[in-house]
Amino acid sequence: MFKRLMFGSAIAIAVIAGLVALYVFRPPAEASRPIEAIPIATVAPVPTAAPAATAAPVATTAPAPTEVAETVEETEAAEPAEALAVASAEEPAAASSGPRIFEIVPSRSQARFLIDEVLRGSPFTVVGVTDQVAGQIAVDPSDPRGAQVGPILVNARTLATDNGMRNRAIRNFILNTNAYEFVTFTPTSIDGLPEAVTVGQAFSFQISGDLTIKDTTRPVTFDVTVTPVSEDELVGSASTTILYRDFGLLIPDAPAVDTVADEVRLELDFVAQPTAG
Repeated sequence: MFKRLMFGSAIAIAVIAGLVALYVFRPPAEASRPIEAIPIATVAPVPTAAPAATAAPVATTAPAPTEVAETVEETEAAEPAEALAVASAEEPAAASSGPRIFEIVPSRSQARFLIDEVLRGSPFTVVGVTDQVAGQIAVDPSDPRGAQVGPILVNARTLATDNGMRNRAIRNFILNTNAYEFVTFTPTSIDGLPEAVTVGQAFSFQISGDLTIKDTTRPVTFDVTVTPVSEDELVGSASTTILYRDFGLLIPDAPAVDTVADEVRLELDFVAQPTAG
């Protein structure tokens, strides 16, 4: 009887292990389409830090009513109302170029995660990368503080490390990319934007927002550095650190892995160029 129980238990364990292995290492789904940015015009504006209020000028002593009347009469005599109206019509208000929409160029950008582990007794950093990242930035060079950033999308199905088996485990088990294709960061506020920018000069600020991985959303803040290398190109980087357990993620045990750090570093290097039209 005991042998039969042991034999039955061994079969059950083997079946369960086989099913787990089939689930973890099955061929993951491919990206459904080339990644596309969500147009920034379809999302609510991201609040930015308001500049300090400027004190109103102190009023000078008001002229006497008789002086005001004399001044008005002199003006009307020198410049009839019709002449003033014509002059106003002939002097258009200063044109404002308004914000330009820049879009991340996937082929020149990279999103990645980094997590430290001890592999066979030696420290090792797992790095997963993809160029399938998209997003838009609206910026007016004359008013940098009014810049807006749309949702940033990363196609999790295309994340790749240096190991095919690890890739399958990440896509099938950890991130479940068959059901949740994208990791999304939706900005909610921007702090530290400068009053003015100069071509070739980097500036730094912070973007806070909601990061969604699988079916869990948490607030995070990215440290960002951007360099306007020309009027038609922005180059930048962003980074933050999260705890993977905060997003309900589980990392399966592997015989060769001794320990895995709790923290995951998220990084983005991007190039953004104006959208067509």
